[in-house]
Amino acid sequence: KKAATAPRIPPTRLALHHFDVTYSLQLRDRWPSVRAGLLCEQKYGALLNNFSAVRHVAQELELLNATDFVSQAPEKEAGRGDGVSQEGSGEGRTAARAETMTRAETSPPLCASIRSNIRCYTFPRGDITRFRPARPDTLGLLDYYLMDAASLLPVLALNVQPDDFVLDLCAAPGGKTLALLQTGVCGHLAANDVSISRTKRLYQILHSYVPREIRETVRVTSYDGRDWGQLEGGTFHKVLVDVPCTTDRHSVMEQDNNIFHRRRTKERQMLPMLQLQLLMAGILATKPGGEVVYSTCSLSPLQNEHVIERAVEVAETQYNISVQVEDLSHCRTLFQDTFSFFSDCRLGELVLPHLTANFGPMYFCKLRRM
Repeated sequence: KKAATAPRIPPTRLALHHFDVTYSLQLRDRWPSVRAGLLCEQKYGALLNNFSAVRHVAQELELLNATDFVSQAPEKEAGRGDGVSQEGSGEGRTAARAETMTRAETSPPLCASIRSNIRCYTFPRGDITRFRPARPDTLGLLDYYLMDAASLLPVLALNVQPDDFVLDLCAAPGGKTLALLQTGVCGHLAANDVSISRTKRLYQILHSYVPREIRETVRVTSYDGRDWGQLEGGTFHKVLVDVPCTTDRHSVMEQDNNIFHRRRTKERQMLPMLQLQLLMAGILATKPGGEVVYSTCSLSPLQNEHVIERAVEVAETQYNISVQVEDLSHCRTLFQDTFSFFSDCRLGELVLPHLTANFGPMYFCKLRRM
């Protein structure tokens, strides 16, 4: 008897096929190594919890040969002088940026934010040692948070200054919100996520890592982020827009909650529109002179540079708001020893998975509302 339906192809295989077709054109000879990285175990960093009473954690990690990539970066750069990134400057990147965007004055060097209180330990390139699970202190606060260390780059790029009003528009599950709190300088932090269930996870993270008196200063909401511009327009100094995306690593590794499942085809196709709407809400939520960092964990230009270009255009034509793309190449130079960056990204920066430094993918781009 013939099967009534076509054989089911697992969403992970659909995702990998899709990536083979599209990313091989984008990344060319780099795709095989990026593909191998995506299909291998992800590398993590340990974001130290500054609210925890445990004082020996940094020393313990250093004995294991882990280093704080955040504080080490400026020191390495000083030792390197004004050398160019090992990844090269990328002629395509430079030409495209000059052609498509009027660049703002180069934003202040990221060293200001690098010297923030954020500390994240990683093992050296090629070292696949795993971190032990986090442990509680006497008050029950965990000593560190394990996350893809590349996820910290959008937070570092945001460069939060003392007393800034900060919005994390798509905050769950909470890693970047926790990192924002670790800076210790947010004047006010609003953390929003449309998903009630994911917001519960955010609450759990805050409860596990942050003392009650700090926790209570964070405003957690579950609005549709697309509406935020209408709810509280022109309010924030800094906005992080870490949008839903194809989550490339998850898509090739996990069957559950996979956006390449056939029933989610329409949702996947609509992602760039949703991303644009969220980024526009983020832009509208900032004060004039404020900054937005847009990020995804996808390699896709349709979800990355194209969304940025369209947002700049829509802001100008529909809202008469001038938005300028900030240069983050300094970030690439600072962190090239820890992460593998794609040198030909036209706008923003893109961390590529690599077997010796298997972080990412992580795309991030900084915009300034003029």
